[in-house]
Amino acid sequence: MSKIHVVTRVNDEKVEFLCEPQETLLDVLRNKLNLTGTKEGCATGDCGACSVTLDGRLVCSCLTLAAETKGKSVGTIEGVADGDTLHPVQQKLLEHAALQCGVCTPGYVIAIKALLEKNPDPSESEIRYWLAGNLCRCTGYDKIITAVQDLAGQSDKFKEVV
Repeated sequence: MSKIHVVTRVNDEKVEFLCEPQETLLDVLRNKLNLTGTKEGCATGDCGACSVTLDGRLVCSCLTLAAETKGKSVGTIEGVADGDTLHPVQQKLLEHAALQCGVCTPGYVIAIKALLEKNPDPSESEIRYWLAGNLCRCTGYDKIITAVQDLAGQSDKFKEVV
């Protein structure tokens, strides 16, 4: 089987890679692009640890074929902070002690950021619904929900991703 040449953008930088037709975006991010912040939790799309954005849409990178990213824009956890300055989502999760082991954290950060870019002032029900695809086995969910509620309504910190 021949490899597929993909030219895409990852965290606003042009990247090129060769991949097998069945290779997942998660595998390419971690093994070819050395972006290891995106985690593999389940490999079935059930846990959200591998969440990234694809043209601004939240997706599980374990279920997305790398070849599907051709000509698109991928956002990963590595593109969230601004150098040493944490993104407001990262800062609030820290302030609320809403993380422990860290396996789920990158997926939560991406999912929360995507939510707040779409809806800067979500209700608690909307937050819980949006984050239902992310699992945490350490913290429970109350601290995570509280951190998001603390950010809700601060639209100046979030801009719509197109």
